[in-house]
Amino acid sequence: MCYDAAALPPVPGPAVTQVAEAGPLTLTATDGALVGAYLARPERPSGAAVLVLPDNKGLSVFYETLTIRLAEQGHTALAIDYFARTAGIDYRSRGAEFDDMAVLMPHLVRLTPASLDADINAAAEHVRSIEARSLFSLGFCFGGRQAFRSAAARFGLAGAVGFYGFPDAINGAPGPTQLAADLTAPILALWGGADEAIPPATVDAFAEALTTAGCPHEFVTYPGAPHGFFELAARDFADAAADAWRRTLDFVGTHAGLTSET
Repeated sequence: MCYDAAALPPVPGPAVTQVAEAGPLTLTATDGALVGAYLARPERPSGAAVLVLPDNKGLSVFYETLTIRLAEQGHTALAIDYFARTAGIDYRSRGAEFDDMAVLMPHLVRLTPASLDADINAAAEHVRSIEARSLFSLGFCFGGRQAFRSAAARFGLAGAVGFYGFPDAINGAPGPTQLAADLTAPILALWGGADEAIPPATVDAFAEALTTAGCPHEFVTYPGAPHGFFELAARDFADAAADAWRRTLDFVGTHAGLTSET
């Protein structure tokens, strides 16, 4: 579990552009299913765009706000919801009910790699139809795991950023560590040093697998930071969150080939 319904991302530095538009929309996945999404577009686009992949509760105010923060930095941003197939397209109507694992789990266990790929591809296709030259993924927790997966060549991304995404196998299902041979896009992985759910040995095994596969990657671990440290309410870890945000923007800028004047 990661962010509850009241969570918000940290307040970043100053905006470099105004947000031209922001709001929900509905996409059609490559398997024909509807996908709930939230799009934010800047007035002065950088040419880079970011697919925001939420934690295991799906699209929420946290991720809507994060797309706006990205748009303020010039990057078109589109966040998706995973649960339209089982919980309906109107993700906003769920309120805080997905904070209850008993409510969430029946929907979570029905997600499949195929449906997740279909949703990510629908989002990528929509963003590419707008204006982006370079497309990145940015995920948190469950979404961080999906961001690592999206570094596979079949998605055609310029890079992937994952915050505390569990990389190992789950209940026998292969994770990014086991799939590392398929991963080609550069990866930025951000970890909490006190995250009990992702021990250092698991992080090290993922790094070793990426090295063996020849996948470019950078790992940053914040000592003492817990799982979910990138949150406004986690004030004790504000410095870690600020550094992680800076690294994320730098990663996008570098791999999109943007200059400081862009």
